[in-house]
Amino acid sequence: MATWVYNFGDGEADGRSEMKNLLGGKGANLAEMASIGLPVPPGFTLTTEVCTHFYKNGCKYPQELTGQVEKALALVQQRTGRVFGDSANPLLVSVRSGARASMPGMMDTVLNLGLNDQTVEALAKQSGDRRFAFDSFSEFIQHDFAGLCRSC
Repeated sequence: MATWVYNFGDGEADGRSEMKNLLGGKGANLAEMASIGLPVPPGFTLTTEVCTHFYKNGCKYPQELTGQVEKALALVQQRTGRVFGDSANPLLVSVRSGARASMPGMMDTVLNLGLNDQTVEALAKQSGDRRFAFDSFSEFIQHDFAGLCRSC
């Protein structure tokens, strides 16, 4: 079974800085920073091979990808003590593109994935700043998700 997802965080990383072709520049650097003990928030990287597979297979993701992402997300939840989609203690994630070679303007970063009508209330309560929470939610829902993949 192919490995499509590489974890990082808590001083550990599945990847290394030398794996830029597989993890992209950002993914390889996050893995390196986590492995040397820098305080990198836990996360995971989808390999560049996911994109290659997607386009070579009629815009379909690898069959094993969903299970690997679910397992990686569970590890992030464990490491942070937060739960994705939870209305009391939500885990919010950011999504960034990372190609094998730097490609400025390739894709916007998607911040605060996981905000919805329920989790925004928890963010407002936890931050003590209702305006901050709803401004974050507003930015999230105005993001141009249709522009993320126009080829399929």
